[in-house]
Amino acid sequence: MSCREDENWMRECFALASKGAGNVSPNPLVGAVIVLHGRAVGKGYHKKFGAPHAEVNAIRDARAHHADLSGATMYVNLEPCAHYGKTPPCADAIVREGITRVVVAMGDPNPLVSGKGIGVLRSAGVKVVSGILRTEAEKFNDKFVKYITTGFPFVALKVAHTSDGFIAKNDGTSKWISSKESRKIVHRLRSEYDAVVVGRGTAAIDNPRLTVRSVKGRNPFRVVIDGMLRTPVDAAMFNDKFRNRTIVFFGDAGNEKMDELRSRGIQLAQMKHSEGVIPLADILKVLAGKGIASLLVEGGQSIYRQFLNERLADKIYLFISPKKFGEGLSAFGGEKPPFRIKRESIRNTGGDSFIEGRILYPKGK
Repeated sequence: MSCREDENWMRECFALASKGAGNVSPNPLVGAVIVLHGRAVGKGYHKKFGAPHAEVNAIRDARAHHADLSGATMYVNLEPCAHYGKTPPCADAIVREGITRVVVAMGDPNPLVSGKGIGVLRSAGVKVVSGILRTEAEKFNDKFVKYITTGFPFVALKVAHTSDGFIAKNDGTSKWISSKESRKIVHRLRSEYDAVVVGRGTAAIDNPRLTVRSVKGRNPFRVVIDGMLRTPVDAAMFNDKFRNRTIVFFGDAGNEKMDELRSRGIQLAQMKHSEGVIPLADILKVLAGKGIASLLVEGGQSIYRQFLNERLADKIYLFISPKKFGEGLSAFGGEKPPFRIKRESIRNTGGDSFIEGRILYPKGK
């Protein structure tokens, strides 16, 4: 097969894998296609954490119509596993089916897998082609790669500001800066990230629910960073049916309030702090220990600034509304933001400009 054909089939793997977004974390997004005599005979993707992997689902799909897969090629965007985890090794299943060629986009950075899956295949005489659309594959699974290689969740900032640069009015109110279409995108992002993070100010003033409503998808964990535990007990996140998926990180608080929140099922994490400021790296370690591999930070100003100052944010989703406030609160404070954006895409969403980009930090600082 030509390189172009390999790339086309690999893009089909990406499309399949994306169907698992929001359901497989902390596992990666993986899709697989089995090709025999130039046409796809089996397709599969990893649907849910703990469920069969993409390769097994593709084999099952193919076997439903074809008794013999000898001589087939399998395309998969991540190296097949070779160890027993929640499911049996995929590499062994591929060998058993007589598949003679496997095209892989990228190796698995997980030490339990890295190189081992490809090694099992090659030892069994399977021809393995690796690196097809590698850059795209690494970007596609950036949350998993960050989590598995560093032990920290992937962090993205979601920022919506007016055309004159404000995320809220001087009193802190900020609802509906962006368009309905933009807000729908935010709900989709929530469904794809493991947790959504806000600071005390946003939790108290906006009283957000931080749930997924405008699109179909699972609700993320909701994380509130509140140094002195001042968020009102009547906050929406503390009283709805998802309150047991709300985690509050704090430094100091009265026992009565802690007991009240715990009685409602709120998860409390008391942390070391300096004048109410908790090091974000400490919070990220705790979240990673809970299997939370990705965070979407939705505000406000002090939380954005802290993530940037500690160089812990990886990506930004920026919505720029045509509205103007004239004055108010800027996203990152009055100083020059300690980063720049490597833009990946820009498009119009209901009159807003929606920019996705990587966050780059100055070197040597």
